[in-house]
This record gives sequence, C-alpha cells and structure tokens, in this order.
Amino acid sequence: MALTDASLTALRVFREVAERGTLTAAATALGYTQSAVSRQIAALERAAGAPLLERRHDGVRLTAAGRIVLRRAAAVVDQVDAGARELAGLPGEPATVRLGWFASAGAALVPEALAALRRTHPAITVTTREGSTPALARALRAGTVDLAVLASVPPFRPPDTEQPALELRTLAERSLRVAVAAGHPLARGDYIDVADLHGQRWIASPESNGMGAWPGLDERPEIAHAARDWLAKLGLVAAGQGLTTVPVTLAPAVPDGVRVLPVRGGPQEQRRLLLARLPGPMPEPVAHLAQALRRAAL
Repeated sequence: MALTDASLTALRVFREVAERGTLTAAATALGYTQSAVSRQIAALERAAGAPLLERRHDGVRLTAAGRIVLRRAAAVVDQVDAGARELAGLPGEPATVRLGWFASAGAALVPEALAALRRTHPAITVTTREGSTPALARALRAGTVDLAVLASVPPFRPPDTEQPALELRTLAERSLRVAVAAGHPLARGDYIDVADLHGQRWIASPESNGMGAWPGLDERPEIAHAARDWLAKLGLVAAGQGLTTVPVTLAPAVPDGVRVLPVRGGPQEQRRLLLARLPGPMPEPVAHLAQALRRAAL
C-alpha cells in the first residue's frame, strides 16, 4: 500500500491530531468519536507503511515519518480547500495570513499590529486564534497558522523539540509585573518591594501550578481565586480579592481600579515575547504582518 492511497479524510484527521496533541482533542474538534479518529490514523499508517505517531501518557508525538507525512498532508489539504473555493466561485485567498497568539498578547499587541497593517496594507486579510504555546507550536507544524506570538520564560527553552527547529525572533524581553487594586496599600508607590509580597493572597490560573503568584517567592503562595480568563483575574484584583502577575503586554488593557507595578528586590523575573514560524522563505503578506508585530512590540 502507498501513501497515495490515503484518503483526504485521513489526512485531515492526521493534521488535526498533530495540532491538538491528543486523539481525544482531535475527535472533539472534528465532531468524531475517538474510535473513528483511531481508525483513520491506523489506515494512514498502513498506507504510509510506518508508524506516524508515538503514543505517550500525555498524548501523541510525531515520529520522523509522521513529520514528513504532516508536511505533505498540510499542503494537500490546503490545495484541496483552495480548489473547492475556486469551484464554488469564491475568491481565492492569496493575501490571507493566519496568526496565533497567547492570551495576553491579544489585549493590546495583536490589535495594535492589525490596525497598523490595515492602514499600510489593506488588501491583506489576517485571521487569528488564541492558544497556549504548546498548542500554537503544534499548529505551526500542522500548517494551520503561519505565524505565532509566543511567551517564553527562563531558561528560555525552545517551544518544542521537533525538527526542524522553529524559527524564533525575540520581539521584546521585559520584566514580569504585579497587578494590585488601586486602593491596596501596595499601590501607593511606584514599585513593590519583593519582601512586601510575602503573605499576600493571589489570583492564579487553575491548571498552572500557581501561575499568577509571584514566581520568586520563597513561600507557598496562598491562592485565593483560580481563573483562566485575564478579564476575570483583573476584575478580582480590582475588587480587592488578591494580586496577580501580569506581563507588560497586558498593562495597557487593565481596567480602572487596577495598578500594574514593577517589583524590586530578588531575582529579575524576565519574560520574552517571541515570533515563531516554520523555517523557509517568508511570503510577502506574512513578512508584512511580522513587521507590524515587531513595531507594535516596541
């Protein structure tokens, strides 16, 4: 059996699995049962004559053969979709760029870059999606986004270990800050001393091992509230329910009643803002968006 015998459905399913990282997540996104996804992957592996996925306790990882098939699958699916649009009489999308971004980048950086791009290159259409850094790295490799704005924390490891390595460009490197209610005693100055963060109540993400509390503390932080959404976190801060850490990129979007302050003392908690893409020639519309994002980050 040859890969040419693979069905378009199997290629779509495989690309979804590669992007989502688990068979279960891919099945949910596609509206399939997990067994149906498994059957499509098995059929594709028979056609390829090699295992395409390494099953692990935390999901799946592409094999060397899987990475090759993924590149081909993305190209085939995109070409078929373009042909379907043309047959339906719809205009093509030669100037469409797909951008992925992590949560706080959508508060100010991404909107500012898109507004600037519309002024300078109004013919370029940008579609966007939010995701975690691992999810966006998978989306880049699956060919479902062209560029991704990622967050990186010390020791600044690559977003994944797949090959070829993603091409990364640092847009900015800035220190982490703390959001505090305007009426809180810590909001009276222009900065917060790290020693004054001891014993504070924190608002953190529920599945991130306390992310939201100041990472340099030498105590177990008290997590008063767990919230994924930035608006909810900052609303709780404004209501005096606790403190939370914020990247500088989010500072322009904080609501009234919240101050965002730097922290002095202890090790510096740096964060990098990265622009990631697959290596290779950069199409002109993608390059224009990348330039707009670099300018917005400054």
